[in-house]
Amino acid sequence: MTVREAAINIIRRLHEAGHESYLVGGCVRDELRGVAPKDYDISTSARPGEVEELFSKTKDVGKSKSFGVMLVVEGGKSFEVATFRTESGYADGRHPNKVEFSDAQTDASRRDFTINGLFLDPVTNKIHDWVGGEADLETRTLRTIGKPAERFGEDHLRLLRAVRFAAQLDFQIDPTTFKAVKAYAEKVSGVSAERIRDELLQLFRPPHAARGLDLLRASGLLEHVLPELLPMINCEQSPDYHPEGTVYDHVRLMLEKMPLDAPMELPWTILLHDIAKPATVSAGEDGRIHFYGHEKIGANMSETILERLRFSREKIDTIVSTVRYHMQFKDAPRMRKVTLRRMLLRPNFELELEQHRIDCLGSHGKLDIYDFIRTEQASMAEQPALFEPLITGRDLIALGMVPGPALGKMLNEIRNRQLAEEFDTRENALAWAKEKAAL
Repeated sequence: MTVREAAINIIRRLHEAGHESYLVGGCVRDELRGVAPKDYDISTSARPGEVEELFSKTKDVGKSKSFGVMLVVEGGKSFEVATFRTESGYADGRHPNKVEFSDAQTDASRRDFTINGLFLDPVTNKIHDWVGGEADLETRTLRTIGKPAERFGEDHLRLLRAVRFAAQLDFQIDPTTFKAVKAYAEKVSGVSAERIRDELLQLFRPPHAARGLDLLRASGLLEHVLPELLPMINCEQSPDYHPEGTVYDHVRLMLEKMPLDAPMELPWTILLHDIAKPATVSAGEDGRIHFYGHEKIGANMSETILERLRFSREKIDTIVSTVRYHMQFKDAPRMRKVTLRRMLLRPNFELELEQHRIDCLGSHGKLDIYDFIRTEQASMAEQPALFEPLITGRDLIALGMVPGPALGKMLNEIRNRQLAEEFDTRENALAWAKEKAAL
């Protein structure tokens, strides 16, 4: 059973019990665009108690039941089944103070954008459009349902959702709607960091990440969600290395160059890798513009930004380390073999290398260092014995060494000699360690 078939089963059962029921929101929008929906939401005239009686597996998540929302499990999949409702009194710019059950047309009118306000009966294949969503889909226009000020006043996150949908769907924002986004942009500061983060994660996905950044800037939202990016806009760079222009131009171009299967961390390493350039800019005697130490300062700034947005510790460490190391690549062809191999063995090196590749494509366009590193990786792959240390701290303790700095130093030296191919077997490494430990 497909996800859609499971959703239709729920709707059929609701129909049989005498309740109106429809697929709603993004799944209808995407089906009309010829795109397979990621999930299916259902709206119905049935009250939460009636939904519970009809289905054997239901869940009330948090306070959702009081808002008329239940989770129904069908075919091993969970679906939101929401009672038609109207909402009012959004004192906190997020949650309604009052919820009342209503009819389908009233329910449609409370939603955010016209393209998300379409209702589809999948049994009869009939679309109900009470908000003008079909016309806006046809013209690729993002428009609020009703007055923009009211919709954005109800939920301030809709400000970010407006630019995210426009970028993601490649739609134009209706001028009246966009004027309201700009007028209310500062309100997004009151939205929780987690909700802002989740919208930005979607906004900065390829292939629409560059346009997403532009819309953030044009709407005035950028200064409230990622203000650290603003100084990049007018930060000039030396044209011999960066013919594309300012740091902002560079970052924007890099976002355009991302592959469609880019890992989640890549847009953020791109956004943040040169975050400290405006703070470190200086003019050299050679006439060039320099940004000495920007990668180290940028790593610290990146950590602060990602912590503010409530990224996981694992994601923060991955992105921050990529920012910190991104300037090492220029020195790769001149590195000692051991230094280069240690670099290639870093746990996040593939992300670092992809960051470097796009960094080059977003500036001078030369990929000679990238090609050099790929050649070295291929060579190293032919020597699998290099990938794991030949001996461990336990081996040194067994030889009589005491845990401490000296043991760590010895392990590091043995690892370096292994990577330099001075040791090719565990026995050779242990023999050398035993000799050293006896001194």
